[in-house]
Amino acid sequence: MVAQDEDHISSREKVIAAAAAMLAEDAGATLSVRAVAARAGVSTGSLRFHFPTQRELQDTVLARIYGHFFPDDPIHDRSLPPRDRLVNCLRQVLAPAGVGQQAREGWSQVYQTYLAAEPTEDARAAYLAIAREGRRRIEHWLAVLADDGALPRDDHSRHVRLLLTVLDGLSVARALPAEESILKSETETLYLAVDCVLGTAQTR
Repeated sequence: MVAQDEDHISSREKVIAAAAAMLAEDAGATLSVRAVAARAGVSTGSLRFHFPTQRELQDTVLARIYGHFFPDDPIHDRSLPPRDRLVNCLRQVLAPAGVGQQAREGWSQVYQTYLAAEPTEDARAAYLAIAREGRRRIEHWLAVLADDGALPRDDHSRHVRLLLTVLDGLSVARALPAEESILKSETETLYLAVDCVLGTAQTR
């Protein structure tokens, strides 16, 4: 029995390691069951035993990756309510954009690279990889909140799109002239978006 359990643990870890390696090599990897099983050297049946759905596999792999690279991720600060944890995570995404001149320079670069003219294939691939990584990070945060019971274990793609759209809008607002405190209006908007995500999920 112990040997059998060790085999199960071993094959599960092989699957996680293979999927993580695939994402490291290609941020756009879709983690298909066949591809991950082949990379891990296990059968698709064995993979399905540990991860019945592709969503479970992705959530587990992302949790492992982000837990390694971001051990102090605010989403794990369970001393705070779920809404505060998620807002703090979203603030982390906005922080590198800066405010004022720094934000304007960042958006000017984005415009020149992706909007002023048809982007090259390399530029397009780079942008899509960055976008996929952003989606995966928010999916990871929502999966953690689902594990904690703040969200249902569900497809969170609509909520991810909403939060990404809000982040895009707020990052643009940082580059534009403003009559009121950016921090105040930004905080209100983030909480409004997070309350929408948590509230919508809880009232289904």
